[in-house]
Amino acid sequence: MSATDQAPAVTPRAAKIGMGIGGAAVLLVSVAGSVIAGLVVLLAFLGAPLFSIMGGAAEILWLLHPDASYHHLRFIAPTVLDERFADSPILVTIPLFTFVGYVLAEAKTPDRLVAAARTVLGWMPGGLAIVAVIASAVFTVLTGGSGVTIIAIGGLLYPALRKQRYSERFALGLVTTGGSVGLLLPMSLPLLVYALVAHVDFNEAFKAVLVPGLLVIVLLSVYSAWVGTREKVDREPPELSRMARAVWDLKWELLIPVLLGAGLGTGLTSIDEAAGLVAFYTVVIEFFVYRDLSWKKDLVRIAKSSMSLAGAIILILSMANALMNYVVDQHVPMKVLEFMTGVGIKHMWQFLLVMNVFLLVLGMLMEGFSAILVAVPLILPFVAKIGEANPLEKMSPFQLAMIFLLNLEIAYCMPPLGLNLFISSFRFNRPVASLYRVVMPFVGILAVGLVLVSYVPWFSNVAVASDVAAARAKAEKDGVVPRDAWMMECVQEDPSNPQPCSLADMKKYPHGQMPEAPSPAAAPAATECNPDFDDCTDAGKKK
Repeated sequence: MSATDQAPAVTPRAAKIGMGIGGAAVLLVSVAGSVIAGLVVLLAFLGAPLFSIMGGAAEILWLLHPDASYHHLRFIAPTVLDERFADSPILVTIPLFTFVGYVLAEAKTPDRLVAAARTVLGWMPGGLAIVAVIASAVFTVLTGGSGVTIIAIGGLLYPALRKQRYSERFALGLVTTGGSVGLLLPMSLPLLVYALVAHVDFNEAFKAVLVPGLLVIVLLSVYSAWVGTREKVDREPPELSRMARAVWDLKWELLIPVLLGAGLGTGLTSIDEAAGLVAFYTVVIEFFVYRDLSWKKDLVRIAKSSMSLAGAIILILSMANALMNYVVDQHVPMKVLEFMTGVGIKHMWQFLLVMNVFLLVLGMLMEGFSAILVAVPLILPFVAKIGEANPLEKMSPFQLAMIFLLNLEIAYCMPPLGLNLFISSFRFNRPVASLYRVVMPFVGILAVGLVLVSYVPWFSNVAVASDVAAARAKAEKDGVVPRDAWMMECVQEDPSNPQPCSLADMKKYPHGQMPEAPSPAAAPAATECNPDFDDCTDAGKKK
């Protein structure tokens, strides 16, 4: 998230709603858990830094451990310092991508992006509205946050939408919703953080997100075209010369995803190396080619701002891992799973309903990164256990990731506490409550996308199907267990020891191991010839 994702001053009505929800949550946690747990939740609602909430909660939990031998500070460290976290390339990638986003937001990239999209798509029914959807999605990917998209892209397009006679209700709803569309696209920061927390290969995640992200953009674009036709909005005549000129003006920024994709696709760079290359390229084009920014006045300022945000994200990540160390040690997910199965939730479709509601509420109460860090480690064991109990209902890690990110997109726009509502209220000088109705059609469209992604696995798995097949073929050729394929086929409870996902593999690889080779048949025991009872002559042997 960028600095602009911080919500502006909250209206009295929204504050009362928020306080009511917060008070109910504190009371519920205190009754269901303990007074200390309720106090921790209360501190979170009062604005205490999230890293201190997570780190402090982890230490309090260890100090209250029934076994006195665990009453030491060192028990918050194992999952923070192990190789799966401390050595992850994502910890380098996050600051670099955050820096790239800040540079692009400060430059004139939003103007060039909108101009190019408008000239290319403006002739279509609802063309300018479709421009808003696509430009917002792309800019959210580049900057990592919905707030800067609403302020930069929305600020440019809202007056243009009104000038073309789109209704105020539609225009406000579109620019408010557009700020979160890019979360479900390759290279988005929330996707990177999810991949780190869930132990998902980020290159595969980038591929898997393509179809669900395109699905959401298509749904919003179709609705925009329908509104443009219904409201008889004027179209801009297509002019090839203007299209070429506008795209040419954006040529240097268009090379950013090309550069990143080429590095990762060819294997010449890892994700952190590709991020460093993109950061260097962005500095060159914005400071020395376009010269939108001054390296003397702006470079240090932008770097300091972006690194402050990146440092906060990494600190929250580390404290979240410390807290999850206790959660895993105490088998908290299993206890909650037992409770859920006890009340009748035994199938994946039932769990998906509960999970979507939970994620939606969590996404309204917490910003995106925090919601990922809190919820993902809790949800993964549930999905793995339900799949273990019902092998035919196993879910791929990519489908779970898409469900999670799409819930975040909806939560950002969902009344009454969606973050985008407050940012849009501030940017366009509208009461927050007045935005509730205008965003609901868009929330409904995103909900349709969520249902499709939740109950049709094809959308999340089709882009990685060939990689799964390749992993299986390689394992078959090498004569080993296809663990890499299993990591992509279903959510694993223990990523260090992947288990089979299908009934066929369970039978072929019992307990996730190669079947034992059958022992060679025992040769018949040699018998000695006894002359007293047997004919030991050559003629007798021939008989």
